[in-house]
Amino acid sequence: MPIVRQTPDFHTLTPDGRATERKDPGSLAYQVAVEVNAPAERVMATLTRGGWTKWTSTLTRFEGEVKQGGRVTLESTLSPGRAFRLKVSQVGNDSMVFEDGMPLGLFRGVRTYRATAAGEGRCVFAMCEVFSGVMLGMIAKSLPDQRASFEQFAKDLKKEVENPR
Repeated sequence: MPIVRQTPDFHTLTPDGRATERKDPGSLAYQVAVEVNAPAERVMATLTRGGWTKWTSTLTRFEGEVKQGGRVTLESTLSPGRAFRLKVSQVGNDSMVFEDGMPLGLFRGVRTYRATAAGEGRCVFAMCEVFSGVMLGMIAKSLPDQRASFEQFAKDLKKEVENPR
């Protein structure tokens, strides 16, 4: 079972703030999209400045620099006390990618954040995480359903960028 690096076509997601789970042969994905009444640049600036625990209720810890090739450590409310050390593999004007996994393609998680201009100072924020690898079948059973967490993250980010501090 190969590592799945591609992300879904974000343009096919409905920006209603409702997360979905998608199971395909060789991958498991969670995704959400929401319309934001702020420019895409503000969304990306919020994501890349760090300090996420100040605005999202889905994390209890966020450390590190969000920069190309950087590393961040986070703890999610879905897995209290478990630190995830992620590589920031891409940072662009409209997207960012965090990833981690086991050697030899045994298991991998790739989370992509994207903000796409939607006209008149608005954008669509979308987030997707794809899990893949030869151990996915065994590991997937122990993974929590991330839909509620994805929805809350999108809601929190929307609130933060629409009402900056």
